[in-house]
Amino acid sequence: MKRNYSAFAEDIPAYSGPKAARETYDDLKQLSAIPGHIYTHPELQILPGQRRFSKMPWLVPMLELLPPTSIGHLKEWGLSTVFVLAKNYNKLVHVWESVIAMVELWHPQTNSFIFPEFEATILLEELEIMLGLPRYQRGEELAISYTVDQINSWSILAYITTKKNDLYSMTNGMHVHLLPIAQWIISQCKRKTTNYTAIAKAAAICICGVIHFPEADGAISFGNLSIIDSISEGMKIGQAILGFLYAGLTSAALGGPFYGSVIALELWMGMHVQFRAVEDLTMECKTMLNHPLAYVGGWLHMSPQAWCKMAQVKGIQAWRQYLRSLTVADFDMRPRFMHGRTIHLPQRTGLALRLLCNGALVSYNPDRCHLQCGAARTVVPLLSHFPPIQERKRGDAQDERDMRSAVVHWEGCATSAIQAEVEEDDEAITEYIEALKKLQPAGGNNLI
Repeated sequence: MKRNYSAFAEDIPAYSGPKAARETYDDLKQLSAIPGHIYTHPELQILPGQRRFSKMPWLVPMLELLPPTSIGHLKEWGLSTVFVLAKNYNKLVHVWESVIAMVELWHPQTNSFIFPEFEATILLEELEIMLGLPRYQRGEELAISYTVDQINSWSILAYITTKKNDLYSMTNGMHVHLLPIAQWIISQCKRKTTNYTAIAKAAAICICGVIHFPEADGAISFGNLSIIDSISEGMKIGQAILGFLYAGLTSAALGGPFYGSVIALELWMGMHVQFRAVEDLTMECKTMLNHPLAYVGGWLHMSPQAWCKMAQVKGIQAWRQYLRSLTVADFDMRPRFMHGRTIHLPQRTGLALRLLCNGALVSYNPDRCHLQCGAARTVVPLLSHFPPIQERKRGDAQDERDMRSAVVHWEGCATSAIQAEVEEDDEAITEYIEALKKLQPAGGNNLI
């Protein structure tokens, strides 16, 4: 991965202040005023889209054949949680009605969900914990996975196989097909070869492609292939997963296909909105039985004896009504697994953070989500002077400058430890909610 930016360090443009930001990009819009936003088109059937989330009949049989040594490599690379989720992938039941209702509240300019009293988003630190990923810490920018070079998929897949027929079957256009890779793994395992590292690399492509980067049915892009390949080198892939999910939420919110880790989204919704761990509960929560939270470990694991906070919410209309009237009290702002965790925030206005991905630079605005970050609600921030999603052109000199600028902002970002309790000022809250109303759809919470 090319990481020599010294020639471009002096070319990073200075921030010109909020006036320039407003002149460069439109002011914040109401959700219902954003052209094409699905909030105003409830009849659109956006999910599931283009078979991105169909069951994979080859996935579990392949994983069951993996030799222990290859499984050990996956664990060393920080893929224990994704391995468990992949083994249970065909059991998972997605509640599409809740996902659709949540996507309808996604603001493409801010990359956050707009609720009546607050904004919320999927934090990088939450994603890393939920998916069991190696965690980014300030000062580890060289370990963030991305590349500024053109990507040669065959050079990556050559570690698995050098047979041209195999390589032709695995690639098509700008995508890599997972089924031929799984078939190669199965053949290697049945022949009891000792290519344990190659088998593990191939398995990582399959399970991360299904769980982290679902883009088309059984296929991933060359950019995401490169991200997955870097895992074995100790690179951190959280930003790439989160940026890809943000981009998928924006696509769906504007009437396009949804892509990205729907499992990560449902884990996040489960922890903040749907479930709460309760001791000594005798009745099983059947909703939890096939929810992703039932299969992740550590702080997040919830047994079927969890309390489902919205057991009576069924159907798209009920979900819309519930989420569009969600209060601070109904949203678990700081789940216990986040207490005391260090999160990364922009240093100040003009030093906005962007998620580094191989396909785009994606705006990351945790500072908009005050309560979620352990701070009191004060003001609704201005838009960043960066576009919400900036498509990348790898191999281009300007792209290298843009990536260096984004890295510098992470190098100088602020950090904060999340506290369990937050004290707020009533007058400040009132002013904040009044300002937030300008982003909420015209007509309030009425269903369209």
